[in-house]
Amino acid sequence: MGTKNIVEICLSPDLGGLELFMLSCVKGFSEKANVFTVVTSNQKLNTYMEEEISLLLKRNKFFPFIPALKLAKFIDKHEIDIIHFHWTRDIATVVLAKILSEKKPKIIQSRHMNMTRFKDDFYHRWLYRNIDKIHAITYQVKEQLKKYIPIEVRPTINVVYPGTVIPDVDNEHIKTLKEKYGLEDSSFVVGMVGRIEEAKGQYLLLEAIAKLKDLNIKVLIIGAAMDISYFEELKKKIVFLKIENQVIFTGFTKEVNEHIQLCNITVLATKKETFGLVVIESMVNAVPVIATNNGGPLEIIEDKVNGLLFDRTSDMLAMKINSLYDNSTVVKNIREEALRTVNEKFDATIQLENLCEVICEG
Repeated sequence: MGTKNIVEICLSPDLGGLELFMLSCVKGFSEKANVFTVVTSNQKLNTYMEEEISLLLKRNKFFPFIPALKLAKFIDKHEIDIIHFHWTRDIATVVLAKILSEKKPKIIQSRHMNMTRFKDDFYHRWLYRNIDKIHAITYQVKEQLKKYIPIEVRPTINVVYPGTVIPDVDNEHIKTLKEKYGLEDSSFVVGMVGRIEEAKGQYLLLEAIAKLKDLNIKVLIIGAAMDISYFEELKKKIVFLKIENQVIFTGFTKEVNEHIQLCNITVLATKKETFGLVVIESMVNAVPVIATNNGGPLEIIEDKVNGLLFDRTSDMLAMKINSLYDNSTVVKNIREEALRTVNEKFDATIQLENLCEVICEG
């Protein structure tokens, strides 16, 4: 396979698993291809980028022709072979740029989100006819794509899981963080990583902890508040449940691994998580995970083997937390199996090599 010129594009204003995966692709593909990055200005993702940004592009929801023309000129100037996009809302801009360009690069989409409705209207048929491949991050997503995209215009679909790496963590800094948050050695710390918004289910964790008041549990909620009204409701709920001394909000942090290692267990309570990057991030840090039993976690976690699953009720979550509290044998077994699972299925280097082959082949 010859050296390809690849554009990695993500104009999303957010910072989550999707956006961070784009960064992983930039780093992972750079050894085998010439990688160019296209993002938008004032984007949270930009603060994470170690590589030079190739093009700043402002998404225009109503007139995608404008950014598409700019991207098309960039494609022709740098002889781009492949456009790899991640955010579904970039689809019109990317397809238009391909059509407007002389180079006519291949388009590969990484599909990070669930698909829930049919794409059989004229507009979506036109879009998908111009996409060459879709990378589905789980087999569940692949089945959704097969169900909702008409076979006549459906691109080739390949499944490659996201991956993670064994973190290089500063243990002294972890001690500093522990002191910062007032976490005692005797405390059982339950962490939740992610944006503070209702769909992530922080309220379920608070309700579960309130049912375990006799236990020495601290809750570490790690992430930025995206919905201020919901954040204020959470704080009121904490007062109502009388667990003010147990809950700590850390705010946004780049030190995700260090914060995970402060925890005895982590919880993913998202309503419907397509994959669950924080699940494998916890597993690679040897921290047991309790996750909702739907979506991506079902392809990662084998219940009571390498993690726990729950039905997204606070009663069951409380029961699962209690089952790990002061149960060192169970925790040890789960930690060992979690690390084995990550090494076998979710090694970032191997997964990115697999994805690079999918994207660059042909």
